[in-house]
Amino acid sequence: MSLGIAHEPDEILLGFTRALRSAGLAVTHDRATSFLEAASLVGVGDPTATYRAGVATLCGSPDDLVRYSHVFEAWFGAREQLPRTVAREKSREISPPLPMGEPGEELGESVPDVVQAAASDVELLRHRDVAHLKPDEKALLDAMIRALVPRLPRRRAGRRTPWRRGELDMHRTLRTTLRQMGEPGRVEHRRRGTTPRRVVLLVDVSASMRPYVDAILRLAHLVTTSPATMGPKVEVFSLGTRLTRLTLPLRNSDPELALVRAGETVPDWSGGTRLGETLRAFLDRWGARGMARGAVVVVFSDGWERGDASELGQQMQRLHRLAHRVVWVNPHRGKEGYEPVQQGIEAALPHCDEFIAGHSLQAFAEVLEVVGRA
Repeated sequence: MSLGIAHEPDEILLGFTRALRSAGLAVTHDRATSFLEAASLVGVGDPTATYRAGVATLCGSPDDLVRYSHVFEAWFGAREQLPRTVAREKSREISPPLPMGEPGEELGESVPDVVQAAASDVELLRHRDVAHLKPDEKALLDAMIRALVPRLPRRRAGRRTPWRRGELDMHRTLRTTLRQMGEPGRVEHRRRGTTPRRVVLLVDVSASMRPYVDAILRLAHLVTTSPATMGPKVEVFSLGTRLTRLTLPLRNSDPELALVRAGETVPDWSGGTRLGETLRAFLDRWGARGMARGAVVVVFSDGWERGDASELGQQMQRLHRLAHRVVWVNPHRGKEGYEPVQQGIEAALPHCDEFIAGHSLQAFAEVLEVVGRA
């Protein structure tokens, strides 16, 4: 990574507004212009002032503050100074993420290169394998995961709702005519609405998945607690030597506390893998009774099966018959030279609708996209 390429502060700040827009904030052209003007007045060399200028000009509601803080931290933050967590209740009081320069240096001269270096680190980190990250890089990854925007897939609802066009609504049309004493009135129409489709996340917590479980559970926590997806339509289970429901522990708003509670709930961390048996337990107790019916089921696993692979194939076939779509996320899928030759993967793949990678932030974003459009 070279620091020799000079970038104007305006270019860096505009890149930050684009990152906010990608994270789901309604950053219009007028707001971006106001942010540039405010930053020029307070001075881009002052990280706290720049942060507050963005809050004043780019955040449209209190709900935007947490996401704004995460993106600001990921875009400008130096990895050595990045805190592990950002308290949701104290999102206004983040520590200054912009490095203050070496002693004896003029701050205004050093900021653009350093900010560009941090922005380059963020872009490179999007494609890095999470199993090979250093602790400070994992801290930055955690903030970037929280900036992702999940959404639930939709399905057609059974009930029909009034609409300006569609099939003729005879009952409402007749009632309108009766209210007008028999005089012809407007013809009413209706259509079938949509409702969120259930999403079930099954996370392999065996020893072979240990380098990826922390990041995957943070992604599961995001899906479980995001305003766009929170509620009874998201369920999370762990798979190992036994089946454990993690939905309730992961509903805590604090990701660190949620992961601690999940760790206390799961009795078989980094143990063996009996995917076939645990899938059968899920289907017998939860899936066949309605949880998997018409749902999008996402299995996070590398496919190393220590039990009977034919059992896994049979249970995946059952799951595929019940679910709307089955997505298998394998951390090794995105690595060069990988071939799905493990017995577990070979048994499961014929019953999967999607087989995608799950080893990096970019891969996690693609997982959310696949689930959202299912």
